[in-house]
Amino acid sequence: MAERLKVLLDGTPLLGHRTGIGRYTSALAEELASMSDVDVRAVAYTLRGWRNLRTVLPHGVAARGLPVPARLLRKSWLKSSFPPAELYAGLADVVHGTNFVLPPALRAGGVMTVHDLYFLDAVDELPPSDRDLPELVRKCARRADVVCTPTRAVAEVVRERLGVPEDRIAVTPLGVDPAWFAARAPGDSLRRRLQLPDSYLLFVGAEGPRKGLPTLLKAHAATSSLPPLVMVGPGHYGADERVRRTGYLSDVDLRSVVAGASALVLPSREEGFGLPVLEALACNVPVVCSDVPALREVAGGQAHLVPVGDIDALAAAMTAALEDPPSSDVLAARRAHASGFTWRRCAESTVDAYRRATR
Repeated sequence: MAERLKVLLDGTPLLGHRTGIGRYTSALAEELASMSDVDVRAVAYTLRGWRNLRTVLPHGVAARGLPVPARLLRKSWLKSSFPPAELYAGLADVVHGTNFVLPPALRAGGVMTVHDLYFLDAVDELPPSDRDLPELVRKCARRADVVCTPTRAVAEVVRERLGVPEDRIAVTPLGVDPAWFAARAPGDSLRRRLQLPDSYLLFVGAEGPRKGLPTLLKAHAATSSLPPLVMVGPGHYGADERVRRTGYLSDVDLRSVVAGASALVLPSREEGFGLPVLEALACNVPVVCSDVPALREVAGGQAHLVPVGDIDALAAAMTAALEDPPSSDVLAARRAHASGFTWRRCAESTVDAYRRATR
């Protein structure tokens, strides 16, 4: 039996509302905690709310905190290797940076997850606090023993743009929680609370230039035959009788809202994975998304793909997704494809990366 690995996992994304990276970190921590060959401790690298980490971790995962502002930590790690993770979290075999940044270590192997590299060409779209992120990610990638990516598409960009050799990259696809396959459309109470129409198109994600929302809003506004558009996630989207916004939803409510949609639309200019695509397919909801490498890879031929920024093509694809009734074979293929992505598989491939990092 392989020796038990001691892992320090960056648990900072678990604090606050769960975005895609938070959901990835949560599911990964859950699976790692269930493995007999891994001893995982989660660390919060933040001054605010770090004590709350222990309340959101799976049973058996210890919480550690470095109560220092994240901005100061980043500035220090950009210039030096201080403070190392083991100094405040204890000795470990592996330190895993789950959110682009790899905390320095004294002796532990270093693994970092790069979810996408869109920001390298869009630095002006980053908030002021993240303007040093491209330089920091490049530095972390140079000293990482293994860089994990969610798709082969991102792995290729990491190799080309960060200069990471292929033998130091591990593709660790994300998973779909089994609850998605049993999700049901919203009941009357949830529909009233969220003011959901009987039929609706759905966008799930945070507001941001790369999500292609201007294209989506124009395509939707130009096609009066389409049902209202419901937008889920943090941001300040405009709303009217044809566009509804719910803000952030709990996992339970989100599953119901997705399951009740006429189609999910993800018109992103770029994505690293696109978890909503798989989750919609698991609910047997039609998907319309941009024809970009990662979404093409994840959708696996089960989505309507449209060129980035093409308003007419997006409008036509949304209309087709609603008008073309899927056959029983198509319905089965959607769910079968989504079922191939599991969090256990993600965790197992990540543990393989950990063992590579310790050699």
